[in-house]
Amino acid sequence: MIDYPRIFWNEEGKEKCVRWRSENGTPPPKKLVIADDHLKGEDAYRFACEGTALLWRGDFQNARQLLQALARRIDKKARKIKNTPMMAADSFHLNRQFKLHRARILGMLLLPFEQGHRIPLRRAPDVANACSEVYGLAAEPYIASLRGLQGIIGAYEWRKKGVEIPTLPARIHPYYGVFSPVRGEYVCLVNETPLPKVIQSKSVAFDIGTGTGVLAAILAQRGINRIVATDQDTRAIQCANENISRLGFSKVVEVVVADLFPQGRASLIVCNPPWLPARPSSPLEHAIFDPDSRMLQGYLKGLAEHLESDGEGWLILSDLAEHFGLRTREELLASINGAGLKILGKIDTKPHHPRVSDTNDPLHQARAAEVTSLWRLAVI
Repeated sequence: MIDYPRIFWNEEGKEKCVRWRSENGTPPPKKLVIADDHLKGEDAYRFACEGTALLWRGDFQNARQLLQALARRIDKKARKIKNTPMMAADSFHLNRQFKLHRARILGMLLLPFEQGHRIPLRRAPDVANACSEVYGLAAEPYIASLRGLQGIIGAYEWRKKGVEIPTLPARIHPYYGVFSPVRGEYVCLVNETPLPKVIQSKSVAFDIGTGTGVLAAILAQRGINRIVATDQDTRAIQCANENISRLGFSKVVEVVVADLFPQGRASLIVCNPPWLPARPSSPLEHAIFDPDSRMLQGYLKGLAEHLESDGEGWLILSDLAEHFGLRTREELLASINGAGLKILGKIDTKPHHPRVSDTNDPLHQARAAEVTSLWRLAVI
């Protein structure tokens, strides 16, 4: 059971204290004032910028409108970032700082929750099912941010609806906090790349950092007899198991908790690590940012020990980090060579997600030039 921290405040002359919940790891605010429908947007923005949180006691839908008003004020600064000429690396870091600032300000609008995840506000929706999937049971009141709640509700809808994967017989249903395979180009790469010949005699594959289990499912769909999918995150393990079971691959795919590699060897070892070597600002960003390329380096260094003779390691990696100036191609090649590996081939594809064509994105130039690759690696 998670021991959530507590948040303290004074209301109507009484000291109050309840649990504080934040899935992105934000600590409880130290200053808090009560807010309702009479609060003006400019005053709310001033409070938030000063580090004072707003505990909402008014109409729920008005709180949503206030959050939108705060976002509009913050986003005026985004246009300044976009219109300022700078190097790609500077643009990346400045954009990240802006997003952190935006998240901090928007995270200052708080909601009260009662037992059972009930929000005691006028026109508040029923969010019990969505919150239960993330927090579990709520045996006592707590406080959380409206922005955090919106993320939970969005993830809940994604989980119900699922993500269509053209090469699979059913949708993949991502859990909250587990990277969703909405960028299908890397899935297509794994589905279309010719399997190593040794698979015919030793039909075993590893999927390192499986997440939703989508790549393990693709490998099972391609006829590999045994696949071991690994992850360290509890939600990812549960998510992958559920998806693998729904797709009917439970007899072929085993999902295990492991730091990168499971025991033994495989003819094919696939890994789609986080693509950007930067420090995540919250637990939810670990699927995007890989500090000091730890997972990438760990995968490369462990391949030789876990690959069968004539086996292949498939590294799925975007070159976005190169366009942002976070890693050079020479550094990547040096890491591959330093791990005692050779490159058998590289298959490239262009991403087709909406950001590629979004000219309002401050990082549009880098995104438009991005290439996603599957590197076929073998032991020297």
